Amino acid sequence: MKRIVIITVGKTHSGKTTFAKALEQELNNSVVIDQDNHAEFINSYYKNLIPKQGTNTIKYAITQTVVDYAVEQTNYHLILCNSNRNRKGRLELLRHFNEKGFISILVNLDIPEHILRERVTESRRSTNIFRSASTFEEVLIRQQAESHKIDVTEPTEDEADYLFVIKNSDEVQFVIHEITNINQNL
Repeated sequence: MKRIVIITVGKTHSGKTTFAKALEQELNNSVVIDQDNHAEFINSYYKNLIPKQGTNTIKYAITQTVVDYAVEQTNYHLILCNSNRNRKGRLELLRHFNEKGFISILVNLDIPEHILRERVTESRRSTNIFRSASTFEEVLIRQQAESHKIDVTEPTEDEADYLFVIKNSDEVQFVIHEITNINQNL
C-alpha cells in the first residue's frame, strides 16, 4: 500500500490545524501529527527541560519520535501540521519521506496578512505552546520579519509530488477533495 505524507506550510493562524483536522476526517487511515500539541505537552509537564535559547530540541525530539513511530509501526497516511516555512528543513523532511516510499503533498496556506492579523487579534487559542513569545501577534510579527530571510520561502512545485496553495478558506474543501482523489488513485 502506498502511503501519503501531507505537510502543511503557513504562518500562525493560517488554518493549518483546522485544515489538518478536516482532512483527517475525510482521508481514511490518516493521523494528524501537530507540533503544537508537543509544545503544549512540554510546557505543561517539562518546562524546566526547555532550552532557554536556540532550537527547541526537546520539542523536535518528541515530534521526531512520534513521526518515526507512525512511519515504522503503522500504515497511516501522515498529516504533519506545523509551519514548515524553512525551505532547507522542508526539503530534508521531504527527502526522508521519499526514501521511505511516501507520496508527498505540500499544502501551502498562503492567507493574506490582513486576515492573519485579524485572526490573531481575535484568537482564543491557548498560548501554552509558546517558549519565547507571549502572544500570537508577536509570533506573526516575527514570522513576517523572517519572510525576508533567504531560506524562508513559499514552497515550489519541484519540492514534492503535489503542491496545493490555499489563499482563502473557501478553497479548503476543494484541496481535501483533491487529496482524497490522489489516495483513491494510488
